[in-house]
Amino acid sequence: MDVLRRTLLGLARDARFKDALTTLPPTRAVVARFVPGESTREAVDVVAGLVAGGRLVSLDVLGEDTTDEALAERAVAAYVDLLEQLAARGLSTSAEVSVKLSAIGQALPDGERIARDHARRICRAARNAGTTVTLDMEDHTTTDSTLRVLRELRKDFPETGAVLQAYLRRTEADCRALAVEGSRVRLCKGAYDEPERVAFQGRLEVDRSYVRCLRVLMEGDGYPMVATHDPRLVAIAEALVRRTARPADSYEFQMLYGIRPDEQHRLTGEGHRVRVYVPYGQEWYGYLMRRLAERPANLGFFLRALASKK
Repeated sequence: MDVLRRTLLGLARDARFKDALTTLPPTRAVVARFVPGESTREAVDVVAGLVAGGRLVSLDVLGEDTTDEALAERAVAAYVDLLEQLAARGLSTSAEVSVKLSAIGQALPDGERIARDHARRICRAARNAGTTVTLDMEDHTTTDSTLRVLRELRKDFPETGAVLQAYLRRTEADCRALAVEGSRVRLCKGAYDEPERVAFQGRLEVDRSYVRCLRVLMEGDGYPMVATHDPRLVAIAEALVRRTARPADSYEFQMLYGIRPDEQHRLTGEGHRVRVYVPYGQEWYGYLMRRLAERPANLGFFLRALASKK
């Protein structure tokens, strides 16, 4: 499984494979399970349905590794438009946005400053809409830069959320630094192809790191956001909630759109907050490949669906 995961993560950056896959007629119909639309209107309609079902939402306008300043500006405008539409539909109190800094200029010359200024515009639009922003985490080469931007944003927008990835060896220490009052931290396993010197490689090692990090967050003073579909880790998180006597409004579970919806309903029915991560837009290829790498069952579904639609 680890070999399969590394292969899929490698394909996520393979332009030739991307071109071959995206030209298959059935591909887009299958992708719709994980990416519900390409337009903001489609995404907001999905948000309305999830909120009506008792869930919260985090929206991601897909795109990353932007090396064109005009495209970065366009991504910022897309987020501002999204936030305005959420507010107009009365959904912004239940839906926030997730932002990849590489989509808004981090990879450009002087990219950290550009991404910070762009993120500030999105944070201001989110506050005006009555909601929040979470900065997504990407590969390990951007971690320090992303955390620096986070610290700067929190001076004016302390509600800005962070994402930490349990497969990185540094993450337990980062959790300790961020497990403070007012801090929102999404803990996920991680979905990039990282070298052994910076990241745990085996699934068991990653799971153990996740539990250590989760314990730090649950015992801290911040707001943990438990991003996992793993039944064992969900059960451990529930046990930690009971052990730390956390009120229901002091943490949440997060799951991806299209994955384990029955479990989302179970957790909601038992009184837990559940937030669904909803990505949308045309730049879905890299996102899809990382989802397939995270969970082999997703790959089986994808291949079977492609075969049935030929």
